[in-house]
Amino acid sequence: MAESTKHFHFVGICGTAMGSVAAAMKRRGHTVTGSDANVYPPMSTFLLEQGVEIVSGYAAKNIPATADQVIIGNAISRGNDEAEAVLERKLLYVSLPEILKTEFLRGKSNYVVAGTHGKTTTTSLLAWIFEHAGREPSFMIGGLPKNLGVGARFTESAYTVLEGDEYDTAFFDKRSKFLHYLPEVAIINNIEFDHADIYDSLDAIKLTFRRLLNIVPRNGMAFVNGDDPNCLAVADGAPAPISTVGLGEGCDRRITDVHYEESGSRFTLAGETYEVPMAGEFNVRNAAMAVSAARHAGLSPEEVQAALTTFEGIARRQEVRGIVRGVRVIDDFGHHPTAIGQAVQAMRRQYPQGKIWAVFEPRSNTSQQNIFQKELGEALAEADGAIIPPISAPEKFRPEDRLDPEAVIAAVRAAGKEGYYEPDVDAIIARLKPLVHEGDTIVVLSNGGFGGIHERLLNEL
Repeated sequence: MAESTKHFHFVGICGTAMGSVAAAMKRRGHTVTGSDANVYPPMSTFLLEQGVEIVSGYAAKNIPATADQVIIGNAISRGNDEAEAVLERKLLYVSLPEILKTEFLRGKSNYVVAGTHGKTTTTSLLAWIFEHAGREPSFMIGGLPKNLGVGARFTESAYTVLEGDEYDTAFFDKRSKFLHYLPEVAIINNIEFDHADIYDSLDAIKLTFRRLLNIVPRNGMAFVNGDDPNCLAVADGAPAPISTVGLGEGCDRRITDVHYEESGSRFTLAGETYEVPMAGEFNVRNAAMAVSAARHAGLSPEEVQAALTTFEGIARRQEVRGIVRGVRVIDDFGHHPTAIGQAVQAMRRQYPQGKIWAVFEPRSNTSQQNIFQKELGEALAEADGAIIPPISAPEKFRPEDRLDPEAVIAAVRAAGKEGYYEPDVDAIIARLKPLVHEGDTIVVLSNGGFGGIHERLLNEL
């Protein structure tokens, strides 16, 4: 029971992180209520089992008169009835990262994993290493690690592992979420331009990562990609201790002796050899970051390797959704050209027999614009064949700013690969069916549901 119980109301409670924090507050003896436009299992069931009262839909009357504090989720914007009521009634309101900072992160060893790519995988690996070694960490991850079963939980452990998102915090706080996380250890995997709806340039993104390093204490550590010029530029002059990790000769913790096999990858780091059941250079880099942080925490190489051996991956990260007639259908979250190219390369290393087909849905705010049109064509040309539908929300962008999928496909064909622009999921499946053969791999790349294409492909094949 908390020493001084309070009433917390969560606006947008059914998000993975929001719901997990709400349940943790309830377990501490507080009164917790919440609302969401999307109240459905599994989060709604989980919250009800925890004794949290939830209301479907947003209305000013949902905010109890007894609420001491209102937590407003990142998905909530001005015009939301409850957000407007909070402002009009002059209630105390905070963002989710702020409540994490004040209620869960103070006094803890917080390991914050940041970067444009690989955050979810690296965070999941590190959380699992701590968990497998008996440290029972708190964690918050923007995906579903299969070993851990949930994306977020909060324990009384000294360790917290957080996926550090550079996206903004709330409609009233445009700083990056990770600036609230009190990092003792920060990991920066890589830095590229992304989130075109939030940042107007690469320099703006580098500035927010520089601010992250500015709050790592002198008795902490920042592990940064020593092969990434943007990471090195951000780390230059940082007040925190810096350790570079990478393949280059100048890296403080150099990755060497890398070997790829169908079952995974093997590499040496700081004189110790590790094996991880994931393919591709970018996953070796992710694993090397997680290993570096775990070793910094005092875990032995044996403890680290035991966890890596048993790592089961993350939903929607190179996840095999099924195999029919010898054709694999892989689900991957990739939506930035770099991530798409890396995913295709990893598939080619893991499944060297047969063709690799890349099916990409341009759905993120960045990928629907023509910012990376050239790079997207180059990334998809890493596959033997590529298919793209129209962008998902053309009305959000000026015609001159929109991605031109047909031009992307023209670039794929110019590189000597097969390329097709199709109007919808039905047409994509119809196009693919006669093209794929036993031993081929179809990689579906999207940060959304893509019309249930994975199951529909498997059924049609």
